[in-house]
Amino acid sequence: MAARVFIDGDAGTTGLQIRARLAGRGDIALVRLPEALRKDVAARRDALNAADLVILCLPDAAAREAVALIENPSVRVIDASTAHRTHPDWAYGFPEISPGSARRIAAATRVANPGCYASGAIALLRPLVRRGLVPPDYAISINAVSGYSGGGRRLIARYEDGAAPDHIASGFRSYALALEHKHVEEMRIHGGLGRRPLFLPAVGRFRQGMIVQVPLHLDLLPGRPKVADIHAALAAHYAGARFVTLAEREETAALEGLDAEALNGTNAMRLHVLGNQCYEHVVLVAVLDNLGKGASGAAVQNMNLMLGRAPEAGLETARAAA
Repeated sequence: MAARVFIDGDAGTTGLQIRARLAGRGDIALVRLPEALRKDVAARRDALNAADLVILCLPDAAAREAVALIENPSVRVIDASTAHRTHPDWAYGFPEISPGSARRIAAATRVANPGCYASGAIALLRPLVRRGLVPPDYAISINAVSGYSGGGRRLIARYEDGAAPDHIASGFRSYALALEHKHVEEMRIHGGLGRRPLFLPAVGRFRQGMIVQVPLHLDLLPGRPKVADIHAALAAHYAGARFVTLAEREETAALEGLDAEALNGTNAMRLHVLGNQCYEHVVLVAVLDNLGKGASGAAVQNMNLMLGRAPEAGLETARAAA
């Protein structure tokens, strides 16, 4: 029997991409409301309580309200907002991040979908912290650039509508200049960090795609690990992972550059270790689609686990190498 899935907020950027990934799947029956009833509380309550699984693609406050409307104890929820990402009662929806995570997600009734920037940063840092290569109190800096679709409809319009009074014409734009961003605490907690990381994001003039970078000084880490040690730790952690893969050092060394758009349309994340042993410098890099493994693809992967489907159902692992 097909599972009934209700995407609350399916007209937004993330919701639309989830719908596209579920299109044509005979094992999923989408519960949809007419446009006129999308904001009707009674209609939404009925839809939320009639579904087997709900995916919330809403602002934080609206996501909390939606959860409060669910009275049916058998309804399972994936929240794509930031509202529950650090909540202790919600499973964190990154199956590859630690042993047993996929099983916890599969058994959970409440799953918080990770943030896009956070996904890249945590994928790079958590394995190294767990293995003692990076201390939890290490002063971490994270730099990232995303396509403008990560800002939702309003930011998309500012980039794509040249006639808009607040049109953005620049090719590269740093933001969150007060060093406050909604993903920082998520990065700290799920990255296994005791100290708040320093994070500066940016938006580029491209619709989707993302690069996240974490620089490390090897001579400041315990035991002064080598570049090869960092690479080996990540390789061991992600061995056998379908969606998160690590480039061999030879592959990375041969690259002329890294393309933020290389994995668009997929649920893949590609990790790289850029190292210079002479200076004891390493830069960890994650390339992903901010609307794939960074949002909609991750939600579908979590949904598959929760419904007992194949994790890759409806998802493309990789269209191109990063």
